[in-house]
Amino acid sequence: MDIKHTPLDGLIILQPKTFKDERGYFYETFQQKRYADLGLPAFVQDNFSRSARNVIRGLHFQLPNAQGKLVYVTRGSVWDVVVDIRKSSKTFGQWFGIHLNDENHTQFYIPPGFAHGFCVLSDEADFHYKCTDFYMPGTEHGILWNDPQLNIPWPVQQPVLSPKDKLYPCLKDYEHEKLFP
Repeated sequence: MDIKHTPLDGLIILQPKTFKDERGYFYETFQQKRYADLGLPAFVQDNFSRSARNVIRGLHFQLPNAQGKLVYVTRGSVWDVVVDIRKSSKTFGQWFGIHLNDENHTQFYIPPGFAHGFCVLSDEADFHYKCTDFYMPGTEHGILWNDPQLNIPWPVQQPVLSPKDKLYPCLKDYEHEKLFP
């Protein structure tokens, strides 16, 4: 497995080894010891979503009960985006984006302290999340997907959004005690 670090501390890009032959291909999506040896925490919940083209989900985070996430796509293609919302981080307010799809098999580890979202680029996409804490609806928060200060260049002109994703505040409007230390 190839490991790459990003300009935002804590984000890790993982490229599993893929074994291809005339039948197709095989790769491990997760192996507890190998991921623990990389310093990734234990995962307690797996999630799955299927979304249509132009859907944007996010930018979401939980506080308390912050979740680290190992994410990957098994069908289709997405542009995955995270925003550093750790108040003490030198990269606070910066974002990072990566293409994840069913051809590159790239995985992306997002530690607690980041808001997370993605945009579907294919007709449909199947998106998998391994989470380090349980989903708690009462602790879910979000940042407006098109926050002008973040200036994320989403690759869609007319996104399909949930009602709550349309109404989240901009990052600058969050009280600091409601963000990560």
